[in-house]
Amino acid sequence: MTTGARTPAIAVLGSINMDLVTTTGRLPAPGETVLGTGFAMVPGGKGANQAIAARRAGATVEFVGAVGDDVFAPRLRAALTDCGVGVDRLRTVSGPSGVAAIVVDADGENSIIVVGGANAGLTAMDDDDLAVLAKADILLCQLEIPIRTVAIAASHARAHGTTVVLNPSPVTDLPAELWAHIDVAVVNSGEAARLGAALSSVPHVITTRGADGAEYRGPDDRSHRCASPVVEVVDTTGAGDSFTGAFAAAWHRGPRAALAYACAAGALATTTLGASVSIPTAADIEAALAEQTPPQSSGKP
Repeated sequence: MTTGARTPAIAVLGSINMDLVTTTGRLPAPGETVLGTGFAMVPGGKGANQAIAARRAGATVEFVGAVGDDVFAPRLRAALTDCGVGVDRLRTVSGPSGVAAIVVDADGENSIIVVGGANAGLTAMDDDDLAVLAKADILLCQLEIPIRTVAIAASHARAHGTTVVLNPSPVTDLPAELWAHIDVAVVNSGEAARLGAALSSVPHVITTRGADGAEYRGPDDRSHRCASPVVEVVDTTGAGDSFTGAFAAAWHRGPRAALAYACAAGALATTTLGASVSIPTAADIEAALAEQTPPQSSGKP
C-alpha cells in the first residue's frame, strides 16, 4: 500500500467504449417505443471511466486496454490522454471499438447495453503490459474484458506486491483462483447479493448503496458506513466508476478516508449527463468533503 504523501501509481486494466447516450422522459417497457429528448456520444467504458476518475482524483494512471480501427478510436484515445492517463499499453486491434447504448430517464436512472468490440480481443498480456502492473501500487480491474485476462493480471500483480482492486461488474461467477488474488472488491448492493459467499475470501469489501452512501468491511469483519453528499441527480451513469477510481486513488489514506473520498466523488458524478465528462476532480471532491465537515467549536461561550 502507498504510504505518506507520495502520489499513488495505478494501473487500470479494462474496457474503453463509446457511449451512445439517449435521454428520454421515461425508460421504455419491453416492445414499447418512446420519444427521446436528446442524444450525445461520450467516451466511456468501465475501465476508461475508472482510469480517468483515479487520475482526476490525484493518482498517476497507466491504462492497459484496446480500441478498434474505427472512427471512434481516436476520440477514445484522446479522452484518456487529455486527462493525463498514460496510454502506452492501449493497443489498436482490427474491427470496431467497444460501444454502449445508454438510455437515461428524467429521474437520472439508466438502462445500458454494452457491445465489447475491441475489448473482447484483449485476450493476452505481453511482457510490457505485465511490467506496468508489477510497478504499480494498485491494479484496478473490472469485467468488461475477458475474465482469463483479468485472472492473469491479478496473479502477476499480487506476485509483485501490487494491491489488486476488483470491481466485478458486470457481475458473473468467477473462479476461486481469481478471488484468491483480490485484495479489495468494490460492489454495489445487487452485486454483493449475487456474489454472496465468494466475497468472504476478500480481505476488504466495499458495498455501494447509491444515495445511501457505502459500507466498508475489513479483514477483522468490522464495518464502517459513509453517507453521500446530497446533490441534484441528473444522470447516474458512471457514478459507480467515479466512486471506484477515487477510492483506488485514496486507498493509501486508509479505508475510512478512502470511503468518504469515494462517496463524495460518486455523488458529484451524478450531477452531469454522461460518464467520463461527469467525473469530478480532486479539488471538487475535497470541496464537497469540506462542506460535509461540521465547523469546529472554538470552545468559547
